Amino acid sequence: MTKSTVLITGASTGIGAVYAERFARRGHDLVLVARDKTRLDILADRLRQDRGISVDVLPADLTQTSDLAAVEARLREDTRIGILINNAGIAQSGSFAEQTPDSIESLIALNVTALTRLARAVAPRFVQAGEGSIVNISSVVGLAPEFAMTVYGATKAFVLFLSQGMNVELSSKGIYIQAVLPAGTYTEIWERAGIDISNSAKFMEVGELVDAALVGFDRRELVTIPPLHNAARWDTLDAARQALFSDIRQDEAAERYKAL
Repeated sequence: MTKSTVLITGASTGIGAVYAERFARRGHDLVLVARDKTRLDILADRLRQDRGISVDVLPADLTQTSDLAAVEARLREDTRIGILINNAGIAQSGSFAEQTPDSIESLIALNVTALTRLARAVAPRFVQAGEGSIVNISSVVGLAPEFAMTVYGATKAFVLFLSQGMNVELSSKGIYIQAVLPAGTYTEIWERAGIDISNSAKFMEVGELVDAALVGFDRRELVTIPPLHNAARWDTLDAARQALFSDIRQDEAAERYKAL
């Protein structure tokens, strides 16, 4: 049986490049998306030679409307694509008060807008086919405002929520949604953001991260957190979130908010 083609964003380096290698090893054809065409071409040539697969290179800056639209069109029209790895993203240095409107806009454009639009571009076709997989790369930072990466963390919290909501709407139609939440991982994202990690605690190697994420993918997990060593912690958090709603009565304010 022919295996689905996998479209991977942010595929020129880091997490995206390792996803490309791992899916190539599994015998999947690939569509690789990133800004750096030279790096994409080098990776594509190697994977073609090593794995004997078809690899298309689609250079795109997903913060640019025309480039984003081109990738959306490929997802809508190429019926061979059955897996989307929504990996492209950036981090940002500086405190909330120090960040500029332009830098915030670029961060949200890539981490939120592009990711959402690409998922939306492919979802109707997956629904019609009754199958397909969408992997959204979030982050544990989206659970931790204490980390003081406010806008970046907010974008990753959005990705987690989006994935959970997509699962509610699409899982019954045969579509698998996975949110992957890395912690610190050795990729170029930090250098590009101007964040010095030389004195940070040890990070995870990117190959270990992707391999763990793919175990979750094969198990059809909704939320995969490779660095979380006690899985029950997530189950407890999610159960507490759901239990909270049993104490919400939308027709009446809680007693603590009523005037004495």
